[in-house]
Amino acid sequence: MKIALDPYMIRNVPLLELPSVVAELGYEWIELSPREDFIPFFRHPRVDDATVRKFRKALDTAGVGISSLLPLFRWSGPDEDARQAAVRYWKRSIQIAADLGVDSMISEFNGRPEDPDRSEAQFWKSLDELLPLFEQEGIRLALEPHPDDFIENGYDAVNLIRGINHPNVTFLYCAPHTFHIGSDAPGIVKYAGDLLTHVHLADALDHTASSGNRYILNPPGTPARIHQHLDIGQGEVDFGELFRELRANGFDGTLTSCVFAWEERAKESSVFMRKKIDEYLATWS
Repeated sequence: MKIALDPYMIRNVPLLELPSVVAELGYEWIELSPREDFIPFFRHPRVDDATVRKFRKALDTAGVGISSLLPLFRWSGPDEDARQAAVRYWKRSIQIAADLGVDSMISEFNGRPEDPDRSEAQFWKSLDELLPLFEQEGIRLALEPHPDDFIENGYDAVNLIRGINHPNVTFLYCAPHTFHIGSDAPGIVKYAGDLLTHVHLADALDHTASSGNRYILNPPGTPARIHQHLDIGQGEVDFGELFRELRANGFDGTLTSCVFAWEERAKESSVFMRKKIDEYLATWS
């Protein structure tokens, strides 16, 4: 099992210094999410081959590995020009992962929930172009349902991944999205079975509580999705039942700390999350 850190809260640390900082925080693995000097949100990667080589050397020196790269592109959006651009960005990102010796990438379904049929058609079109590259490079792709994507429900996401029917495509469960994707962590984990290879760990408050008035959003009826990635214990996700089901499911993939709420105490939060993960895993022995 790999325990990784999503270093988004410390993204201002220079890229070549990041591995040593992550090691100081107690992690041996990085799940590298978007950053402006590497693979930014929704745009073409910015890193060149020379920097990739330097980054790989910095990782080796620090004794830290990349568990996964996490790019986010509009590969399922209804706009065809945007989809084609996203596929180009994906191709370069896959090459970067291969050059780093990384065998796993993570992403979201993207697309639009108000136009799910068109979004799914675009998704399949992108997959037709990209799956041969994942297969060629021996890279696995883990997909997660995300608030405001064309697939938001966890069970629906597992069904779609089964429909892809490809050994390189797996499922990611994101704990802070629990109350958006079905409010049934143990059920979704059990349903995913062997497809589950990654879990994102952070807490969240249940936005559906208090008759939907936990958060007040204006104007009334807005389709906005609201959630946060908090330290374990600051929200209402039942991590006891989540870890029990992971153990029952024989989970042996990647657990990633992905707290985003506390940039002013990013290092303290990262150390705390590693300690909490270890505490839950200790109950498995």
